Amino acid sequence: MDDPRVEDLLRELAPEVLGTLVRRYGQFDACEDAVQEALLAAAQQWGEDGVPESPRSWLTTVANRRLVDGWRSESARRHREETASTLDVRGPGEPSERDDALALLFLCCHPSLSPPSQLALTLRAVGGLTTTEIANAFLVPEATMAQRISRAKQTIRNSGNRFELPPEHEFAQRLRVVLQVLYLIFNEGYVTSSGPSLLRADLTTEAIRLTRMLHRLMPLEGEVAGLLALMLLTDARRAARTDVDGFPIPLAEQRHELWDKSQIEEGLALVSRTLGTGPIGPYQLQGAIAAVHDEAPSAEETDWPQILALYEVLEQVSPGPVVTLNRAVAVAMVHGPRAGLALLGTLDADERMTHTHRLEAVRGHLLELAGDADAARESYRRAARMTASVPEQRYLALRAARLG
Repeated sequence: MDDPRVEDLLRELAPEVLGTLVRRYGQFDACEDAVQEALLAAAQQWGEDGVPESPRSWLTTVANRRLVDGWRSESARRHREETASTLDVRGPGEPSERDDALALLFLCCHPSLSPPSQLALTLRAVGGLTTTEIANAFLVPEATMAQRISRAKQTIRNSGNRFELPPEHEFAQRLRVVLQVLYLIFNEGYVTSSGPSLLRADLTTEAIRLTRMLHRLMPLEGEVAGLLALMLLTDARRAARTDVDGFPIPLAEQRHELWDKSQIEEGLALVSRTLGTGPIGPYQLQGAIAAVHDEAPSAEETDWPQILALYEVLEQVSPGPVVTLNRAVAVAMVHGPRAGLALLGTLDADERMTHTHRLEAVRGHLLELAGDADAARESYRRAARMTASVPEQRYLALRAARLG
């Protein structure tokens, strides 16, 4: 697809068209396959002939035709008629496109699916990405990703989950799952878990687009706004995060003039509008922390006491080892590296930290600040052996080598 405007339009329309078809016919898997075929047809035809006057209707018509082509047998025809008779077709006063898009996102992030399946299905059905694109993003063979998506659709079909918004008593918990999936997509792009590149801009961009869509659908949800702010304020530093060789550049050493000012302004506005206006949540707090970093004219002028205070609140609202790890850095910047190291020590027995290199990487950083070069070097080396990210391996090995 050569025209980025066409690509953006198709990804925007994909969940709307799929939502319409699933509500009409059920059979999520068949409808999703039909929409994917319609998207591929549009990518080719619109690139040559231009975008039709009603692109959404064009996609819906083509996807409908693909469904009909797939339902040729008499038994399939009877099943289609029986299914259609029990489902509503849009009419006056019936669900809006907003409800369809929300229901589709909640369906793809249903708790009955494993987290990897939620990620893959959300990117495929809501994001409009092809199986090849998703496989490339997560560095797995296309056949593996195709099987993952197929199993996810089978799970939805077997579970009997209805295409509708969750009941009120389940809504908050289901929304948390949706936000977590979007957060995981962003994180995988911002710091890839493995492979030759530190970041995947295509994934961070897609996560921001999907979260922006969710915010447009749910403008009064503080945690949705908080997550969008967190993504924008974090992604704003992308251009300053690596050097010309792809080596990571720590936040304290980044050139602030390279940060994206428009993203920072948008993120700050979201934080200002939502923080304190309703129940506080972890994404709002993380967005506020990112805002303090991005507002600082330089690393030396960062308001670390305010960041530490926000982390203390975050640990009360959403306790966990990663929050403690980050709070330890703030403690070190306010009270000294030895105080930070003491807090890090409380994580040594936490099994959730045994599969990540971050604990040893932070320990090495704080030991270096404390002047213990030998211990810092060993922590950096252990961290380098634990990560599958090639840029981080090289960066940590270099930090260790510089200490002698």
